[in-house]
Amino acid sequence: MSPEELAAQLVVHADEHFLVLNKPSGLLSVPGRGPDKQDCLSKRIQAVYPETLIVHRLDQDTSGLLLMARSLEAQRRLSRLFETRQVHKRYLAVVVGQPQQSPLAGTADAEGWYTIDGPILLDWERRPIHIIHPDGKPSRSRWRVMQAGADSTLIELEPVTGRTHQLRVHMQSIGHPMLGDSLYAPAEIVAISPRLMLHAHTLAFAHPFSLKEMGFSAPVNWVCPNPPDM
Repeated sequence: MSPEELAAQLVVHADEHFLVLNKPSGLLSVPGRGPDKQDCLSKRIQAVYPETLIVHRLDQDTSGLLLMARSLEAQRRLSRLFETRQVHKRYLAVVVGQPQQSPLAGTADAEGWYTIDGPILLDWERRPIHIIHPDGKPSRSRWRVMQAGADSTLIELEPVTGRTHQLRVHMQSIGHPMLGDSLYAPAEIVAISPRLMLHAHTLAFAHPFSLKEMGFSAPVNWVCPNPPDM
């Protein structure tokens, strides 16, 4: 497949200032260490749009929407939107069990959102594992149930802060890790799904130049052997 064809599969939106991309699960956002980790989203896009620059990342196993800037000024403005929490992101995930019944879930608000506040710290000896720890960075996630099944639940998540592995760590911390999560789920939960069941499905923000409100979505394309009723 040509570079143009590879890039075309990923582009959701393109204008003179930025691209919105739909990253597949299993593809790195940027190059990793070693010759076997050079294929990544940024390189595939830069083969066709050489001016593009990374603004933020998704974990390798997470799929969904990601932004790349087309100039240094666009990168600066988009990065500022992320830093000031003016980019609104929503994710979909399938977690084991029924987290809404967990005693650790707390109480939902009027719209069904639960909140997890748990400071996140890199476990240096087990890196890249992150843990909930008093010395970690303050971290907050919101989640709500979309569809509940007997053994797993489809949830929507909103990261209020943006820590590494935040959503995965927070759901694991209340006893409901994501299916296919090789870092934070026990082996029997990992084995249920061939991929991490986490997808960045919406992005919304004001255009960094025109200030027009922009919204993007990418439907999930996963196949789960044991899904909730959807």
